[in-house]
Amino acid sequence: MFYVVAKIFWFLAQPSSLMELALLYGAYRGFRGNAVACRRWLLGGSMALLIGGLTPLSDLLYLPLEGQFARADLAAGTVAGIIVLGGAEDARGADNRELMPLDEAGERLTEAVALARRLPQARVVFSGGSDSLLRTKEPEARAAGRLLVALGIDPARLTLEDKSRSTFENASFSKALVQPKAGERWLLITSAWHMPRAIGSFRAAGFAVEPWPVDFRTSGRFEPLKFYSSLPEGLRRLDFAAKEYVGLLAYRLTGRIETLLPGP
Repeated sequence: MFYVVAKIFWFLAQPSSLMELALLYGAYRGFRGNAVACRRWLLGGSMALLIGGLTPLSDLLYLPLEGQFARADLAAGTVAGIIVLGGAEDARGADNRELMPLDEAGERLTEAVALARRLPQARVVFSGGSDSLLRTKEPEARAAGRLLVALGIDPARLTLEDKSRSTFENASFSKALVQPKAGERWLLITSAWHMPRAIGSFRAAGFAVEPWPVDFRTSGRFEPLKFYSSLPEGLRRLDFAAKEYVGLLAYRLTGRIETLLPGP
């Protein structure tokens, strides 16, 4: 139920949706004959679209998230396994494809392959089910499994967790599946901006993991003059960043993480 409510809420509450609603409300007030309110809402919605879509506002949101965790030291001891979180599949192109179409978070998969080659003794676990509410869809883990094997990962090393639909379920279901032993080192691969919530969820599940962030969306510093070339590009990044903060707040309020912004 939490997953369904979160999906519906975010569809309406994401910044780009709120901006569109402001414009629609302004038009409605105009049709009702309130010219002053119409101008205010239309101007406010238009300015929000321009600022959110063209300026580097989203970078200000990404930077605190991406700066929380550095990569683990591989020389610190033997790594028992690598956990890769789902979220890299382009769901609109996923049906009836032999392998796995990737979206902008595809580095989760490519880095997993590179890391697995550096650590040939480590198990590789992919965690991700189906995120579809309205149709039957193959779990992401199955498509990821085909891709990882095609890219050279030995199937004997690979474990697929295909039931989870949220980060909290990624953590709890992965722990139940692999049953990590005390003292084992496990690396966690996910997008840098998602790492705080992911680490917090694994901690809450009692599964000790070490971060291996990928898919950085910023250079690590704020660049105020770096504007986006199109409104959709900037708004998409803004929606993603805002969603992660809303996710952190929801997880904190529901006890899925212990602090609002988990850190090292």
